[in-house]
Amino acid sequence: MASEEELFASVDALLEEEPQLPSPAERARLREAAGITQARLAAALRTTTQTVKNWENGRSEPKSPRLEAYQRLLNGWAAKHTAHRSAAAPAPAAAAQLAPETSSGPTVRETPPAQPPAEAPAVSAPAVSAPGGAAPRRPATASRPPAAKKAAPAALDPRFPHGPLAVLDGDGSVYGVDGIVLDCPAATIVELVEWTLKESGLGAPKLHRYGKDSDPLIVLTASAATKFGLPERLEDRRGLRLAEDHPVVEQVLKAKWELTQRGFGPWARIYRKAQGRDRQCVQLAILPWDALDSRSWPGVGEAEMEPADIARVLGVYAQRVITPRGSTAVSGLELMSALRPPTRPVRDEETGNWVSGRNAGSLGTMPVAPAPPEARPEHPVVVGSGWEGGFVNEEAYQWVRDVDLLTGEEAALPFVVGLDLNTAFLAAAARLMVGLSEPEHFVRPKFYPKVPGSWLVDLSHIELDARLPSPFTPTGERPAGPAWYQTHTVAYAQELGHNVEILEAYLRRETGAYLDPWHDRLKTAYVETLADLGVTKDLSDAEFLAAMEVHKQVDPAMAAVLAAIKGTVKGGIGKLFEGPQGKGYRDGEEWPAMKRPTWAPWIRNAVISKARVNMHRKLFNMAKMTGMFPLAVLSDCVVYPSPSRSPLDFLPYAESGKPIPGAFRLGCTPGLAKLEGVQGMAWAVDLMEQGYNPARHIKGDGHDAVLDGGE
Repeated sequence: MASEEELFASVDALLEEEPQLPSPAERARLREAAGITQARLAAALRTTTQTVKNWENGRSEPKSPRLEAYQRLLNGWAAKHTAHRSAAAPAPAAAAQLAPETSSGPTVRETPPAQPPAEAPAVSAPAVSAPGGAAPRRPATASRPPAAKKAAPAALDPRFPHGPLAVLDGDGSVYGVDGIVLDCPAATIVELVEWTLKESGLGAPKLHRYGKDSDPLIVLTASAATKFGLPERLEDRRGLRLAEDHPVVEQVLKAKWELTQRGFGPWARIYRKAQGRDRQCVQLAILPWDALDSRSWPGVGEAEMEPADIARVLGVYAQRVITPRGSTAVSGLELMSALRPPTRPVRDEETGNWVSGRNAGSLGTMPVAPAPPEARPEHPVVVGSGWEGGFVNEEAYQWVRDVDLLTGEEAALPFVVGLDLNTAFLAAAARLMVGLSEPEHFVRPKFYPKVPGSWLVDLSHIELDARLPSPFTPTGERPAGPAWYQTHTVAYAQELGHNVEILEAYLRRETGAYLDPWHDRLKTAYVETLADLGVTKDLSDAEFLAAMEVHKQVDPAMAAVLAAIKGTVKGGIGKLFEGPQGKGYRDGEEWPAMKRPTWAPWIRNAVISKARVNMHRKLFNMAKMTGMFPLAVLSDCVVYPSPSRSPLDFLPYAESGKPIPGAFRLGCTPGLAKLEGVQGMAWAVDLMEQGYNPARHIKGDGHDAVLDGGE
């Protein structure tokens, strides 16, 4: 029989293996007893406030070296403050009853419920359980900013009790949405795929009745990737994929699983052909391989966030937009198809069987060839036909006013103020009619402003104030002769009172508002996420400016979601006109992107044309209402001379104090404006004299403004 000394030695050895922390509720109690805020504690431990909230809610645990530092701090507080059991924490006997002895599903961890932190109220998510009946060991409770209370929790699909995605760490912990944590026993990628499909309870329901459920997404941390035999970084930096003879790839193929054409890269899809309606597909995202681009997902990485926080960011995006399937650009394009599925079931009149048919209003399953002026110069429809008639050039503004046209009164103003339109490309997509069928060629047709198409017309005779950019060219310069334009550009010429005579046109008989559901979902996501950051529709203009100045600091996780939504808009529109990749491409060859049904440059033309026209209309109305003219425009950012640092001093308001419609208005919805930056007038003039665009640098933070943004 072991002696008391031997038993104590064994226990001491266990205690030395890993620092033991008190319960999450006790951690919060000790901090509050010491009078320390979560933000101050986060600063001391060199982490984020949200991470501290997660520790105190039981959503995640600290790791070395923070683990030891946190334990030392808690021990110090415990010595000063008499410990009282939190009323919210169950007694040990009750806690023991929470854990079942056996379970056929994944283990779901549970810790005693935490007391809500004083800084923000806790919002409880719906209770969930593991498919096999396992009770949770961690509560699905998340701390939210006050504005988040307005949003009701999304109803869980019983087929996917654990949400759309999860982040897997090297110790087998799987961090899901709403704070849930599962245990994954997989030791190989193949075992991970099978566990995800059979036991994880991950996935998301389809966004349209004719669509497909979203495949579960597993995000691998660096330690998880190493555990499964993946390299720390991809050696193939151009192809961004593992070699075909890599052991992990061979393992996947040997198990009769397949990879998509892009192979095993940062966003790997592993699947088997569907059996009936049952899909067998898992999406992987490899964090150490830069699956989450820092521009679209700022601050979302292992260096900045714990796995639970990354799961929260991606989970909110998945619930409001779509489960990520690649870059935000890829996700933006996939969202279009998810909301407008290409097919629907139709009954065969001869056999009576249900077969797949085209879904009206969609782009169908086969790519539609563009008209020659809508294509790229390297496209087969251009190279094969010898087309020399020019191309539609609907792009965002890059314009700077001639510095010689700057008046003395303007130059005497002390400041320049940049205004940026919120997700301008998204605003332009609202109720936008686009062509959905093959283009047809017409010679000298009558112009119809409500018919989407590409029109050859001479607008060079139209003369406008030189202090404004031309609405007909991206450079803002006056057209030199006949050119191809999208419908909105030609219609705006008519709106300005000018006659248009069409020389040629390519029009489509089938049209529809293809992007409407895409616009509606992304607009809702954008507005809801801004509300989470304290920027709501009910704010006055002064309150809006103040809220926007600090919104990124309110909750870095939601700020990252907001950036991803913007990237989804911008990238999704850009993907409609994606060009060939790689040095080996030759003009006239087909490339992968153009074989997609969603390769539709004429739709991109329509969005950008409408966005640019919307911008010019505001510029024109501002000049009429206030006598003010811009110094520069870059995409959706415009720079005005100003008597102060605030746009409130030059934007037009009625006597009632309300903004006058038609000009720039401040606000949080797509198409309204926000403050982009403020600089001195001398700074702007210096850039203009050197031929640079002040709108590109107006932020003054070392980062250029987004050129192709639609933001």
